[in-house]
Amino acid sequence: MKKQSLIKFIQTRTGFLTLLVFLFWLKYIFVAYCDFSLGLGDPYQHIIMWLSPIGTAVLLTSIGFYFPKPIVSYIMMLVMDCLNTILLFANVLYYRQFTDFLTVKTITNASKVAPGLGKSSVALLQPSDIIIWIDLIVVILLLIFKKIKIDQKSYGLLTPFAITSVGAFLVGFNMFLAESSRPRLLRNTFDRSYVVKYLGIDTYTTYDGIKSVQTVQDTKNASASDLNSIISYTQQNYAKPNSSMFGIEKGKNVIIIHLESFQQFLINLKVNGKEVTPFLNSLYSGKHTISFSNFYHQVGLGRTSDAENLLETSTYGISDGSLFTSLGSEKTFQAAPQILKQKNYTSAVFHGNVGTFWNRSSVYKNMGYNYFFDQSYFSSARTDKIGYGLKDKLLFAESIKYLEQIQQPFYCKYITVTNHIPFTMDAEDLDPNFKTTSTRDTTINNYFQTAHYLDQAVHEFFNYLKKSGLYKNTMVVIYGDHYALSNSENQTLAPIIGESADTWNEFNNVQMQRVPFMIIAPNLKGYRNNEISGEIDVLPTLLHLLGVNTKNYIQFGSDLFSSDYKKWVVFRNGTIVSEKYVIIGGKGIKGTVYDRKSGKQILHYTAQEKKEIAYLAAQAKESLKYSDQLNTHNLLRFYTPAGFVPVNPNQYDYFTNYQQMIQIRNQLAGKSTSLYSQHHGSTTKLYSTDAIQLKNRQDEINKIPSSVLNNHLNSSKSSSSSSKNKK
Repeated sequence: MKKQSLIKFIQTRTGFLTLLVFLFWLKYIFVAYCDFSLGLGDPYQHIIMWLSPIGTAVLLTSIGFYFPKPIVSYIMMLVMDCLNTILLFANVLYYRQFTDFLTVKTITNASKVAPGLGKSSVALLQPSDIIIWIDLIVVILLLIFKKIKIDQKSYGLLTPFAITSVGAFLVGFNMFLAESSRPRLLRNTFDRSYVVKYLGIDTYTTYDGIKSVQTVQDTKNASASDLNSIISYTQQNYAKPNSSMFGIEKGKNVIIIHLESFQQFLINLKVNGKEVTPFLNSLYSGKHTISFSNFYHQVGLGRTSDAENLLETSTYGISDGSLFTSLGSEKTFQAAPQILKQKNYTSAVFHGNVGTFWNRSSVYKNMGYNYFFDQSYFSSARTDKIGYGLKDKLLFAESIKYLEQIQQPFYCKYITVTNHIPFTMDAEDLDPNFKTTSTRDTTINNYFQTAHYLDQAVHEFFNYLKKSGLYKNTMVVIYGDHYALSNSENQTLAPIIGESADTWNEFNNVQMQRVPFMIIAPNLKGYRNNEISGEIDVLPTLLHLLGVNTKNYIQFGSDLFSSDYKKWVVFRNGTIVSEKYVIIGGKGIKGTVYDRKSGKQILHYTAQEKKEIAYLAAQAKESLKYSDQLNTHNLLRFYTPAGFVPVNPNQYDYFTNYQQMIQIRNQLAGKSTSLYSQHHGSTTKLYSTDAIQLKNRQDEINKIPSSVLNNHLNSSKSSSSSSKNKK
């Protein structure tokens, strides 16, 4: 009897809505426990989490009730349920990759990071994902085969309004329970997982959207006076240069090599008796290399773009997305390229992906980069891409015909991509002499192969630098941009790196956030620096080496060679690493704190420890807060340091890079400082690579693609046409 009553109820429109809400609730609970790590503690928190998706699901699905035509009403209820499922599933995939939740800024800027994401997304799929979609498939089939009949009854407005009211009440009740468990939850939000845990994905997304709108409004209302406290903070934390290091690389070229997803544990690691990265190991211990063993990435959701921003501006990425995609198109930067332009440096970026990825083609102009060579500049990009762009060996090899034309001194950055999740390689690129691991996790096995390939690519590039003579007049900076393997994979990795999977904990996960950082130059005396350091500190360190004092700039890092260096770093999620402590998640002593030397959790604090931890927590919070204010409100538009000329992005045209360089070389004639001019011809024949794609194809290294040459012609025609139209 009860079964028949239930079936009869489902045949009503109210029953159909109840069925959709119930099924969504089931898969939400499944995802919350199996895919998200929400830190659920006492039973009360579990109850709040169980309740959190119901109210918003009722609210969304009830929209269909307002359509009087029965068939349209059912379709709209299904559409709203489907959209809610898409949001849930998107967060599942995003969480697997970033251990965080989607923000509205990330969603709205998805088109700017879409190219090349396909393989990475597929790699994140799991068989259990069918559970998220199976209910919708079954319900649609039941409707098609009329096992669930369309309720033809007219409901007017009273019933829909009553259902919406019930949903609103449940949302309000959920927020009441959340506030009783976590007071001021939405006012003191430092971790998105807390909002999701207590209020659910839908309410979190709504809250994040409102916060984004408020940020836009705050930016419009910002004024120069908002900078006062920020300037005061950065001036107080300024670290004066080390007199013995200041200007030691003055006038030298700078080449930044951005090692994609390269973690510190790869250095000196052997797999099956072979070094994974033999060349980088030799550099790391080289007699002209200053290497940093406790250097941490500090990226957030922007990953690679965050690393670039940290390196170029000494400010943090934003907390709710990528600064490049969310703010970069309109943002005022005081970045390395423009700062060094005051010292007559020419700047360029080489990257094997499309120029719009991470919104780089706009951001680089705002940073002051003279040239940006994306995949359109490389012949091999037509056929020899993998994952996120041109393979690294081909990128370095084909870049030489452009690098040799840049006027010196130059500041150039190479962004590698082959060592990027899902770490796939074509069989022809594998080194037959290197055998990777055979764990149950193919991502880990692949990772060592792509890292080995990257190592070989860098080796080939260094050989060219020495053959061409560039090496003797260049400071090379090599760094890993961010972690590669997620926390969920670390336990599988543990035995390979000499750790125990059984004792692996949060402290070990923090240690895995270390990435390599090396400064290499012929006149440097190499040594290993073991102090705590991070990506935020790179810019002031490099500028001081080049003889540029950073005192008047707003930067949140400090010179690593200075006696005033702060010796602590804060991650984007609030975790702090200092000489003595690892403080998880920005919660101070209320969270989890480890002794950094022993790796053991501190359970009972002395008065001195409480004082030290409270100080670090306050400093870290201020640093992130002021950086966020500076970036999200675009406050640098109100501040110009003495001697700095603001960027004019309209002067840059990345479609005609090659033509611009040739024109400058011809204009300078005998005064040209390009490598091409110094050698009285091209140096591309000095480049040697074992890349199978370039075997017997030396012309690919030498030749300028016809598409690049045509860019100038097309650009000229466009300008001519535009001028005629104006007339």
